[in-house]
Amino acid sequence: MNYKEALTADIFELIGQSADELGLEAYVIGGYVRDFFLQRETPKDIDVVAVGSGIALAEKVASKLKGKPKVSVFKNFGTAMVKQEGVQLEFVGARKESYNRDSRKPVVENGTLKEDQMRRDFTINALALSLNKTTFGDLLDPFEGIKDIEREVLRTPLDPDTTYSDDPLRMMRAVRFATQLGFAIALPSLQAITDNKERINIISKERIVDELNKIMLTQKPSVGFALLHKTGLLDSILPELTALQGIEEIEGQRHKDNFWHTLEVVDNICESTDDLWLRWAALLHDIGKAPTKKFHKKIGWTFHGHEFVGSKMAYRIFKRLHMPLNDKMKFVQKMVLMSSRPIILSEDYVSDSAVRRLVFDAGEHVEDLMTLCEADITTKNSKKQRKYKNNFKIVREKIIEVEERDRVRDFQPPLSGEEIMFAFDLKPSKEIGIIKEYIKEAILEGKIPNEFDAAKALMLKKGTELGLKTK
Repeated sequence: MNYKEALTADIFELIGQSADELGLEAYVIGGYVRDFFLQRETPKDIDVVAVGSGIALAEKVASKLKGKPKVSVFKNFGTAMVKQEGVQLEFVGARKESYNRDSRKPVVENGTLKEDQMRRDFTINALALSLNKTTFGDLLDPFEGIKDIEREVLRTPLDPDTTYSDDPLRMMRAVRFATQLGFAIALPSLQAITDNKERINIISKERIVDELNKIMLTQKPSVGFALLHKTGLLDSILPELTALQGIEEIEGQRHKDNFWHTLEVVDNICESTDDLWLRWAALLHDIGKAPTKKFHKKIGWTFHGHEFVGSKMAYRIFKRLHMPLNDKMKFVQKMVLMSSRPIILSEDYVSDSAVRRLVFDAGEHVEDLMTLCEADITTKNSKKQRKYKNNFKIVREKIIEVEERDRVRDFQPPLSGEEIMFAFDLKPSKEIGIIKEYIKEAILEGKIPNEFDAAKALMLKKGTELGLKTK
C-alpha cells in the first residue's frame, strides 16, 4: 500500500532526493508514522532510518536546507540531528542490536531495514514509509502493525520475553502507550512484563519517572497504575502506593481500600487540571495512611497524622526516584500536608478564623488545595456526594469573602520588625518576634483588622506586658 498523503511536507521529498543521490534507502519510521495512522497530531520530531550512514544523509539534507542548519552528530550512537523551522529530524543508520544481561545499552551493528524494525519496542512503532523517489510513500509493515492499530493492541515484533528482558524500559513504555492510546497489552506481552518485572531495577530512576510523568499526564492515569500494579512493576517503583491496597475488617468494622480510592482521586483531578505536580499531590495525598493505620475498639479504624507522615514520605519518594527536590516537591508536600484541612472545615460550621488560617497557610496554592479536596470525593452515595460538594462550595465562598476583607493570602504584617524596634528603641531580640507573632495571631483570629493603626495599638499593649518602654 502507498501512503503519499502522509508525506506532504517538502522535507520528505528533500530527504528522499538526498538519499537517492547518496545511493541509500531512506525511511521515516516510528512515532510520526504511527500517529498518522492513528489520526493523531503527528509529532514535530521525526525519525529517519537510512540503510547505510544516517550521519552522511543528515549532512546531505542539511546542505540542501535553507540557512544550512547545523548537524549535531552523536558518533557513539551513530545518529545525527537537524533542526529546521520547529521540526527536529533524527537520522540513524539501520542497525541490529544484541544485549548484555546487566545493561540496556545494546551492542550495535549495521543491519537491514527489517532488522532495524525488529529491534523496535512495538509493532505499531515499527511501521516505515519509504522516502526514495521510485517507492515514495510505500508502507513496509512486516509485523502487521496496521492490524494491531485496528485491533487496538500492543504487541512486540520479537518474542516479548526477549524484548522486555533486553530493554526493561519497554515495560514502562508498554504501560504508557496502553494508557495514552487506550490500547490493550497483548496477553503474552502482559505475562512477559510480569515475568521480567525485576529487570526494571537496572533502569535509571530518571527514565522511569519520565514514563511515570507521561502516564500521569494522560486523561485517565488509573489505567496505567492499575497495569503497573497488575504486573508487579509498581512494587519496585512505588511500594508506598501498593501498601495502601486492601480492606481489613476487625469486629465488623472495615476501612476503604485506599489504593483504589487514590487512583480514583487522580482520575477525578485530571478532569480539573493539567498540572503535573497537582496530579502527583493527588497520587500521594493518602500515602501516609498505611504506616498510621490503627484499630481502636471504641472508634474503629484511624489514620491519625497521616497527612504529616505523608508529607515526609513525599520527600523521601522524590529523593529516591531522583525527582526534583525544589519548589515542585515542596508544593506536593504542602498539598499532602494540608489535604484534610478543607474537608474538616466542610464538615463543621465554617468560622472566619478557620478560613483565615486555611488561606494563610495555603497562600497562593489555596485554589489548588480546594481542587485536590473536591477530587477526593469518591463516595458512590449520591446524597453524600451532593452534601460534600455543597459544603465545599460554602468553603469556597467563605474564602472569597475573607480574602476580600482580610487580605491574608499573601500576608504581610502591618508592622515591620524595624518599626517595632524603633517604637521601643530595641536592638534585634526575641521580643520583636513575640510581638509580630502576637499581632499575626490576632489578625488570623479576627480580633483586629489587618490594618496599621489596629496593629500598632496591639503592639503597644503587648510591649507593655513584656515590660518594654516606648521612646
